[in-house]
Amino acid sequence: MLTYVSNVIALVAQGIEHWLPEPCAQVRILPRALQSSDHFPAGFFSRSDDSDDTRFYEPARLVQHIDDAAISAVGALYDELRINGRVLDLMGSWISHFATTPDELVVLGMNWTELHANPMATEVLAHDLNTTPTLPFADSHFDDVVCAVSVDYLTQPIGVFVDVQRILKPGGRLVCTFSNRCFPTKAIRGWLLATEAQRCDIVARYFELAGGFTPATIQNRTGTALGDPLYAVWATAT
Repeated sequence: MLTYVSNVIALVAQGIEHWLPEPCAQVRILPRALQSSDHFPAGFFSRSDDSDDTRFYEPARLVQHIDDAAISAVGALYDELRINGRVLDLMGSWISHFATTPDELVVLGMNWTELHANPMATEVLAHDLNTTPTLPFADSHFDDVVCAVSVDYLTQPIGVFVDVQRILKPGGRLVCTFSNRCFPTKAIRGWLLATEAQRCDIVARYFELAGGFTPATIQNRTGTALGDPLYAVWATAT
């Protein structure tokens, strides 16, 4: 714990809060072969538990990670955006948060028990994006991709966003939703240090650095002041 606190203090001293982007920063198309660590302060993507994620996610956790109101808010957003057709649920589990089930839903996650318990899934796949950020799908394979309450665990987010853009059809969306709840030992330290508004800007920055997306849209989708907060950041593949 002392090591963790020391590292957090060191990151603050480096001025991470001054790095965080302005919400309306102009999008720049950058080279595709990017390492996330090239554009963020040292230690931003480290975690207090950097051990093998496969071991951490080995026990099945058949629980809700956000409350019913937040789950409903995710589903309402998907309906508003008309997320349908062939859809990939990235970093998914046994709940895919849809109010209306897509025609085809591929759920990619870490735990086989959780994946096979997902009643909406037409196909499941175990895949560790922090080990292999590339995705085992053909170009332009999906109509849309969603990522619910998981983007904070990505240690190579730009690489993941680059490959998501590749597997999306032109006009397809990557929709990231998240709350203030997480496994803190597995969330990246830069995320833990940021405010909730800054976390939205961090995800928008991932889209910017990945390239091939329209400017990101950021929305606060919180349904009730007494429930879990819910934020959404999404962009369209060009």
